[in-house]
Amino acid sequence: MASGIYKSGQGYWVRLMSAIAYGVVVALGLKWLWDWLNTMSFGDVETTYVQVAVMLPCAFIFGAIGFWIIGAKKRTVEFMIATEGEMKKVNWSSKRELQRSTGAVIFLTFALAFFCFVFDQVFYYIFFSAGVLDASS
Repeated sequence: MASGIYKSGQGYWVRLMSAIAYGVVVALGLKWLWDWLNTMSFGDVETTYVQVAVMLPCAFIFGAIGFWIIGAKKRTVEFMIATEGEMKKVNWSSKRELQRSTGAVIFLTFALAFFCFVFDQVFYYIFFSAGVLDASS
C-alpha cells in the first residue's frame, strides 16, 4: 500500500471541508474526554498528566483515521472527487433570485402564522361560547 495522499490534486475543496468538519468533531470529542477525565480521581497522580497521557494517543489515532479516510482510502477519495465535479456543474442562483426567493419564504411564513392565529382565535371563541373552555385558563 502506497503512503501519502491518493490523487492529491483532485477534490481539494471537498477534502478540505471534510477534514475541517472531521477535525471539529474530533476536537469536541477530545474536549468531552478531557472534561470526563477531570471528574475522576487517579490517586497520587496529577489529573492533568493522565488527561494528557490519554489525549495524545487518542488525538494521534483519530488523526490517522481521518487522514486514511479523507486522504488515502481510494473509494472515499473517488467519491469526494466525483462530488466536487458534480458541484461544479450546479447552476447556482443569482443574488437577485436568492433575495426574491427569501422574501417569498418570509412572506409566506408570516401569512401562514397569521392564518393559524386567526383560526386559533375562531376555535377559541367557538369552544368558549360552547362552555368547553374555562375563562381562567
